[in-house]
Amino acid sequence: MSAPHSLLGFGEAVLREPEPWIKAKLTFAAARAYESGGLRLGTAAPPRRPGRPEHPKLLPPRAMPKRAAGSREGRLALLHALAHIELNAIDLAWDLICRFGGEASALPLAFHADWLAVAADEAKHFCLLSRRLSSLGAGYGDYPAHDGLWAAAERTAHDLLARLAIVPLVHEARGLDVTPGIMMRLRAAGDHRSARILKLIAREEIAHVRAGRVWFEHCAALRGFNPQEVFPVLVKTYHGGTPKPPFNEAAREAAGLSGVFNPDGASEP
Repeated sequence: MSAPHSLLGFGEAVLREPEPWIKAKLTFAAARAYESGGLRLGTAAPPRRPGRPEHPKLLPPRAMPKRAAGSREGRLALLHALAHIELNAIDLAWDLICRFGGEASALPLAFHADWLAVAADEAKHFCLLSRRLSSLGAGYGDYPAHDGLWAAAERTAHDLLARLAIVPLVHEARGLDVTPGIMMRLRAAGDHRSARILKLIAREEIAHVRAGRVWFEHCAALRGFNPQEVFPVLVKTYHGGTPKPPFNEAAREAAGLSGVFNPDGASEP
């Protein structure tokens, strides 16, 4: 397979590719080519749903089996769920570029560069978690996974502002909230290596949420909206509820959310 000749060409290739490791390799190759100045933006026709391997089996979130948090199987299932989130995150970043960016869009080059950097980070995170699973005698695809993240992408496929509100500013921000608790569970089980991986991932996810805030504010301003006022409207429309405590206030502040996009969906006075 020859390498695509445009950034969006790479993105469409990633989105249509079913094998996770090839998705990651294509993403790394795109980042290298773009940084070298060898890629134009191009155009793309992103699929409604990304390519996926035969396994894992995708279930509705409520149908996911429950496993004891302190057991070996529970820990492996947890790491598998995190790897699945990162795989979805690769596709979510590329879908954002391919669906809303490109030569025909009015979005600046910085938009494409920011979300390409996010895609490359997510590919790295998937590889880290997949290798950790392998070192523990398991692998991606060994456990069922849910499809909730991509459902959010489908609900917002028509509107960049809604996509930015729901994916980075709700779902990824929620990841900032829950990761400290997950790290504590891993450490309590004696799995300090996995906890260190999550610490690295959590640090880089702050930048992803920050990018979501920056571009949400940019796009809201272009439409003449107050970002703090339109955000809770979009959350109510496309998410159907607001995140519940606990909140990682330090990480949210580092991402620039404090005082702008409160967890309850309301803006501060």
